[in-house]
Amino acid sequence: MKKTELHGIGVMSGTSLDGLDLAWCSFSEEEGRWHYEIWDAVTIPYPEAWQRTLREAMHLSAFDYALLDVRLGAYIGDCLNRWLQGRERPDYIASHGHTVFHRPDLHLTTQIGSGAAIAARTGIQTICDFRSTDVALGGQGAPLVPIGDELLFGDYDACLNLGGFSNISFRQEGKRISFDVSPCNMALNLMAQGAGLEYDRDGLLARSGHLIPNLLEELNRIDYYQQKPPKSLGKEWFEEHLLPLINQHSENATADLLRTLTEHIAMMVAQAIPESATTVLTTGGGALNCFLVERLQHLSHAHIEVPDMRIVNYKEALIFAFLGMLRLYGKDNCLRSVTGAERDNCGGAIYQ
Repeated sequence: MKKTELHGIGVMSGTSLDGLDLAWCSFSEEEGRWHYEIWDAVTIPYPEAWQRTLREAMHLSAFDYALLDVRLGAYIGDCLNRWLQGRERPDYIASHGHTVFHRPDLHLTTQIGSGAAIAARTGIQTICDFRSTDVALGGQGAPLVPIGDELLFGDYDACLNLGGFSNISFRQEGKRISFDVSPCNMALNLMAQGAGLEYDRDGLLARSGHLIPNLLEELNRIDYYQQKPPKSLGKEWFEEHLLPLINQHSENATADLLRTLTEHIAMMVAQAIPESATTVLTTGGGALNCFLVERLQHLSHAHIEVPDMRIVNYKEALIFAFLGMLRLYGKDNCLRSVTGAERDNCGGAIYQ
């Protein structure tokens, strides 16, 4: 491939199930430095039926699970076709898919949303399944975003994403390291939905609540927080280790549960920010939670910088478009220093 600039669409489906993020991006390299542009971006909310189906995907039979993989790929392809109607077609699509199982300890990770179905529906070459190669090499298969942090956002001391889970990346001893820090929007949204809200806008309900000291102490004692990276989190971990603790305190008001969870997340993230960091680029849906960011800023020594809304909302989709471009060029798009794999590697399956 000799084209100096590539245009691609990054497709991200997060664990919080808020929808599909689509970002049309371009990338070019000049004197060893990568440049990017987000030309257009949109979030397509999942209809309630899709949310319900994806939430229960891990409990499906083998046949229904395989069928859902194809159906979700077709749905993503149809969403892309509607968004692209009347436009010039991009060079490629890079789709993260929707994570259902993530057990790197068993060399297993699965993201549904068939890349073959997306390519067939759109007629555009599609890259998907970005994590499997790294997991096969003994890595965590996550986080994948740090190579984008390194090559696109390297001017910041650290990059923090407040998504379904919170994760952070930064340079340490000349290497990029990254890890999942704690649950974030997955936990907060679940609590808000118990009060009939889609999510706790601006953290207003959490702000009105009071801390539950016993619950906060139990959350902070979870073994995961004492483990050293590389490490990553998945829905299975959330349901096995964190949700039971919350359920044991279910007699408390939703506002108090949200207040306590918000404090827990802020404490764990502040603890993860390296002492040398002065500026932390903060993105993801949680960056719009004013109360969470306020608590994090209060507990952290670093400046928590929330950039413009396009980067806040679409940084992950941007970086998956970037990972797809690196895959097309045959360049490493996953770092062993982050995941613990045997070597840096170039992950992703390409469907023409």
